[in-house]
Amino acid sequence: MRDLNAEEIRDVVKRLCIDANCRLPSDMRECISKARENEKWDTACEILDRIIENYGIAADTDRPICQDTGVACVFLKIGQDVHIKGSIEDAVNEGVRRGYTEGYLRKSVVRDPLDRVNTGDNTPAMIYYDIVPGDKVEITVAPKGFGSENMSQIIMLKPSDGLQGVKDFILKVVEDAGPNPCPPIVVGVGVGGTFDKAAYLAKKALMRPVNVRNEKPFYAELEREMLDKINALGIGPQGFGGKTTALAVNIEWFPTHIAGLPVAVNINCHVTRHKTEVL
Repeated sequence: MRDLNAEEIRDVVKRLCIDANCRLPSDMRECISKARENEKWDTACEILDRIIENYGIAADTDRPICQDTGVACVFLKIGQDVHIKGSIEDAVNEGVRRGYTEGYLRKSVVRDPLDRVNTGDNTPAMIYYDIVPGDKVEITVAPKGFGSENMSQIIMLKPSDGLQGVKDFILKVVEDAGPNPCPPIVVGVGVGGTFDKAAYLAKKALMRPVNVRNEKPFYAELEREMLDKINALGIGPQGFGGKTTALAVNIEWFPTHIAGLPVAVNINCHVTRHKTEVL
């Protein structure tokens, strides 16, 4: 059994909050650059050039890529052979508190969905726990902006709706979103499980690098097909038209009940931020 102080988790979360907000992952940068090379529409090219310029300036000057520095989504993979000394939840929230304060990041969390009073420190974080073999703790911080989060949807399809129903729903969500989530977007899809599990899968899908396809060939092919269909919609960067409406479609699946077919679509903008560190 390995001992780990909660303060170490706190310090990593703090660092990742700042880093994730200021530096786009390499897979996203490469994907956007490739999209720029393949784009033909002048207006779309101009927008992609500005996006590339923006994330370059953000990294060089340690400033946020986007003014919406999001709610802090924190994914924890905790090895079953680790004993954490102290409160994990308190450590994560203190890390977010310090990261958003010391990094001069916009604080966007309200204490209650209806009274709308800002907590002043971007806590509480949205924390997701996963118990895994081993004695390590993997921490991923993914700031989630709500211009894209607000465009996400979930549906409880009938089994008879089948594969076509899933495809139609994914396209509907993207069409409904239009320019609102600041395309080019990344589309996370969760299929199966229960109502809440499908939503979790969709958000988890956004953590996968955009250049990595689902390891199951059926879903890998579905990802490619849906990316082509979405880009054929012609919404384009920032909604001004072009070939690049989405950069990737990432699908995660899970077994489900004989009477159900839950499907969730979690949209992210071109600022698909996430950073990971292992303790």
